[in-house]
Amino acid sequence: MTSYETLLWDVDGDGVATLTLNRSDALNAFNVTMARELEQVFLNDARDDDVRAVVVTGSGRAFCAGMDLSADGNVFGLDESVDPTPEDLRAHLTEAPYHDGVRDTGGRVTLAIHSLPKPVIAAINGPAVGIGATMTLAMDLRLASTSARIGFVFGRLGIVPEAASSWFLPRIVGIQQALEWVYSAEVLTAEAALAGRLVRSVHEPDDLVTAAHDLARSFVVGRSAVALGLAKQLLYRNSAAAEPLEAHLSDSLAMFHSSIGDGKEGVAAFLGKREPQFTGRASELPRVFGA
Repeated sequence: MTSYETLLWDVDGDGVATLTLNRSDALNAFNVTMARELEQVFLNDARDDDVRAVVVTGSGRAFCAGMDLSADGNVFGLDESVDPTPEDLRAHLTEAPYHDGVRDTGGRVTLAIHSLPKPVIAAINGPAVGIGATMTLAMDLRLASTSARIGFVFGRLGIVPEAASSWFLPRIVGIQQALEWVYSAEVLTAEAALAGRLVRSVHEPDDLVTAAHDLARSFVVGRSAVALGLAKQLLYRNSAAAEPLEAHLSDSLAMFHSSIGDGKEGVAAFLGKREPQFTGRASELPRVFGA
């Protein structure tokens, strides 16, 4: 198992992984090392077929207190010697100096989270501000402790929302609510986040991670990893499609492939009044979207 400097990673017998941000002495503040390690987890460790879902939480009393502003030089790890244009970045996205020196590190993390074809649940146990808040937007559901405090505080620092949050946040809470929270840069209580539909539910601190684990387990135990992974892709992709025909095309291909795979076992188990034994792997999802 990979050992990390800023994270803890554990997988239980049901395939539910717990990813813990582990810089409690710094309130789990995000730095370049944590960014690199989170990207590694979601692009590699979490893609192991033994992992069925991921719960993300923080050690100590915070979830993530935002970017660690104590680093030397550019605290965001960016290369100030370049003057990138939109055309430069798009053409050289994975090349130096753009990949490490221009691309937003939080965005690289949230793209890795979003691309994982498995449920990802945030268990926000305490303060989550800046990247501590925006990284959770790429997760599928957010549960919060009563002690959680969530803030999109970029305006206080003279910077902008990052981590692809301009795509995620309006889709979760609506454009009006997203703009109000970004404009005000206020720190929200768990109850305010619940009222704004940012979080699914609020829990007592001692119950939070257990609730997240129970929810994750209810999604994956006795379920097809292929059907689950395809459903996640279909809902995210087609909710932004221009017209329902686009959803019909990909739905048709997903239904075709799942029905001749785990779907056969699911039907047989239903008719035989037994539990299904699905064998499909999330690492082998059929392609249902065009280029």
